[in-house]
Amino acid sequence: MRRMGILLMSLLVVASLVTPAQAAQAERKLLQAGHGEYPRLIRLEHTVGPRNGRILAAMTSEDERGRYAPIFESTDEGESFHKISEVRDPEGANGMCCGTLYELPQRVGRLRAGTLLWAASYGQAAGPGRRVGIKIWASKDSGRSWSFLSEAARSHNHDGIWEPEFTIDAGGTMWLHYADETEAPRFGQVLNRVASTDGVNWGTKQRTMAIPPDRVRPGMPIVRRLPNGQYYFNYEICNYGHRFCDPYFKISPDGANFGDPGAQGTQIATAEGNHFQHAQTVTLFPGGPNGTRVLMVGQIYVADDGTRLPGNGKTLLANDNFGAGPWYEVPAPVHVKEPFDNYCPNYSSTLLPVDGGQNVLQIAADYTDTGDCTAYFGKGPSS
Repeated sequence: MRRMGILLMSLLVVASLVTPAQAAQAERKLLQAGHGEYPRLIRLEHTVGPRNGRILAAMTSEDERGRYAPIFESTDEGESFHKISEVRDPEGANGMCCGTLYELPQRVGRLRAGTLLWAASYGQAAGPGRRVGIKIWASKDSGRSWSFLSEAARSHNHDGIWEPEFTIDAGGTMWLHYADETEAPRFGQVLNRVASTDGVNWGTKQRTMAIPPDRVRPGMPIVRRLPNGQYYFNYEICNYGHRFCDPYFKISPDGANFGDPGAQGTQIATAEGNHFQHAQTVTLFPGGPNGTRVLMVGQIYVADDGTRLPGNGKTLLANDNFGAGPWYEVPAPVHVKEPFDNYCPNYSSTLLPVDGGQNVLQIAADYTDTGDCTAYFGKGPSS
């Protein structure tokens, strides 16, 4: 009995030394066997019926038929996921990249609130004559089935258009933001957007951001509506001065106007200058004096001089003032082994508040020991 008591006390001591981040790392779970990258998370908030409140996840996967998007559901606040459907566009055989999942918060044309939209870039592996297109699929039954809706944009030359992001502005117009390489050599990449009032017909592209010289590449647009009615616009800028691909943000008053396209916006960093490099995403959480905490994940975590920090692959950044001022560190629930500039490890990871905002759910891609890119999920404290 005495030996058992000593053993139990030893286990309790060891458990007390495990930090929340370390515990979350040990609990990361496989989302789906096989290839998985560029994950996305949403919570159903505008669906009528018992499915409202459930969590959906999507990612880019691949099998013998080409690239496709498996759709998963969680009914237990991210403790587990099960696959409910998949989006398979015919062009997936020629490549698919950087998809997004979005729930309409209000009616758009004939699309009622709660309709789900999936958009991705298709055709990048179609050869020398490729024309990359951003195509949209819709689901009216909470992700159980999908039908093709429209094509929002198509490149006019071999260069690509990437990273679609939906939002609805204050006037009810739906916008699709994306990164656009087709204006080289004048610009290596710009951010453009197109508008629609029905999700089917899309207008002429409009400029959101373009910064000379030609090597500068703004990309990875993310838009979130703030509780004060303004819109938080987040993006990276690559090859900007001595910076690699650092995150920046602007505030739009109405989700339709984003100021001077040549203005870089505000760089995102801690008081010490620590920041992410590449492939950032942001999500709004409850918390802070304004009632809203902006939480960010990025691919590589570095010091002000670009040196990788010990927290690389283990850290999130948070801000309680709608992005203004210095950010602070929060442990990431999913640990990624030494992320580097590559399409897989911690590339465009995704976050979602769960358990009433007490915890953050994360999905991140990482390489397995055999070199496969696979998606993992886990959750931990949000502050």
